[in-house]
Amino acid sequence: MKQHLKVNESMVGLRLDHVLNEHLLTEKSRSFVQRLIKDEHCLVNGKSVKSGYQLRLGDHIEVEEPEAKKLDVEAVDLKLDIIYEDDDLVVINKPQGMVVHPASSYHEPTLVHGLLHQIDELSTINGVIRPGIVHRIDKDTSGLLVVAKNDYSHHFLSSELQEHAITRQYVALVYGRFVENEGTIDAPIARHPKNRLKMTVIATGKHAKTHFKVLERFDQFTLVQCQLETGRTHQIRVHMAYIHHPVVGDPIYGPKDVIGHQGQYLHAERLTFMHPTKKEQMSFSADLPPSFHDLLNELRLKSVS
Repeated sequence: MKQHLKVNESMVGLRLDHVLNEHLLTEKSRSFVQRLIKDEHCLVNGKSVKSGYQLRLGDHIEVEEPEAKKLDVEAVDLKLDIIYEDDDLVVINKPQGMVVHPASSYHEPTLVHGLLHQIDELSTINGVIRPGIVHRIDKDTSGLLVVAKNDYSHHFLSSELQEHAITRQYVALVYGRFVENEGTIDAPIARHPKNRLKMTVIATGKHAKTHFKVLERFDQFTLVQCQLETGRTHQIRVHMAYIHHPVVGDPIYGPKDVIGHQGQYLHAERLTFMHPTKKEQMSFSADLPPSFHDLLNELRLKSVS
């Protein structure tokens, strides 16, 4: 079904994607709207334009959402660790080694496969291979993430995420001893210009800010608590490497001789957000994985010996 909107004086000079989110596609995420525009499912005066197009008085906007593709991802019983569930959302404690959603380059079972087995309803905003996925954590990072069960909740949580209203707190074991007890890393991040598998701090990157606090010091390592103010790809891993304290076990941003066998020692331990319908602040925590605990205990023993 096509939807139409004529630009009035209150919309003049505003971005096309912002106006669509505000007036036509109120329950869709900003990224969904931008994909619609990019795929030419949204026209202005009969022509394809970019998301940042500044509207003019009298512009005629026409939007036609494509029919939802049939989900071809099969449900798999992965026995997901569900921390909390209600009619609107699910909070999952993702194990280390699990990818969040399918991709053309990855064909093993993902969190989405497990969600389809355990959850009856999931939001449709992010398309057929990412149902319910509001935000992600890396494959080899363990811990908490929230999943939306309907489009209203997805839109609400996505907006909260964009406004930095969702608190995401991590624990990381990093190389080296910190001199300071706490601090903030404010350094822009973008795709590495030469290695497309990596992100890097670069002047032309997107704004990225990470707050850190020292929890425990060892002879050659430090346990830190990190809180994301923004959510760039690999943000904590990149920022820690940038200040010469890469995350232990990180095969991309750390030393070539990797400690451990299950990926980086990085865990999303706490998640706090406003509930979409209850409008209550909710907070969840997840204990460190056993392998993370084991390494910390080894380091403690070495520190006192």
